Amino acid sequence: MLIAFISFSVMILLTFLISRGKYSDLVKGADGSMFRFRAVLPVGLYVLDIIWYRHSTEYDKRLLSAIMELTEPRQWHNHLRLHWAYKIVFLLLAFLFITFIGIFSRPDAGFIIFACAIIAGACYFSDKELFDRVRVRRTSIRLDFPDFVSKLMLLVNAGMTVTRACERIASDTVKDTPLYRELHLAIQDIKSGKPEHCAYEEFAKRCRTPEITRFISVILQNLRKGNSEIVPILRVFAMECWEMRKNTARRFGEEASTKMLLPLMLMFLAILLIIGTPAVLALRNI
Repeated sequence: MLIAFISFSVMILLTFLISRGKYSDLVKGADGSMFRFRAVLPVGLYVLDIIWYRHSTEYDKRLLSAIMELTEPRQWHNHLRLHWAYKIVFLLLAFLFITFIGIFSRPDAGFIIFACAIIAGACYFSDKELFDRVRVRRTSIRLDFPDFVSKLMLLVNAGMTVTRACERIASDTVKDTPLYRELHLAIQDIKSGKPEHCAYEEFAKRCRTPEITRFISVILQNLRKGNSEIVPILRVFAMECWEMRKNTARRFGEEASTKMLLPLMLMFLAILLIIGTPAVLALRNI
């Protein structure tokens, strides 16, 4: 097992030295917050090129669907390759760890189960980080959306068109959150000459939340009729969104209280030990 560990380590090192220059430009564009092992990503990219992986499976489509929410269109394909390289690096590190542990243990059934668990964990957590980012992004959009709808309703009620009101909200808001970044992009598309309905549809596709999709469908219907009927609809929609935000905040509170159970249990056990240990020692001395 020691020979296997040394051979595996040398193989990874040689692969890194061979691939470092070839993929340097692609790796430099990778987000360091999304790829913790960015320095060794060339190893994964080199492996992908060796096996001629085409990224055409249903699993790849699922990954790409998540990546499309997090990056710009011109970065989708490169980001998918980087994610696969990240997963391969995770697996290589897992194999390296398993061979290292195998030096000090016997290759019995327990070791095989342990190795399989490590490999499965490497596959799972590399994807979990990606989908967690998507979940956090959607949650951020849902939390910002009620405030946006309320501002839009006030401005439209004051006589502005929907597009002019969205532009005013985008310019006055200093938040750098996913919802307002997508709103800025939609306004830029409209200013560059793209039809309003196309810009709003793409805005809904980028946000990918049911609330935004429903909101845009209402906006598109009323753009054809004018703003006469949109204010009452926005008022009802704003009330519904605030209720959804309250439910989201309530759910976050429940999740936080659930996460606090383990620390509270540990504190309770520590208190029992502090109180009970002197009593047990006193009984033993009787």
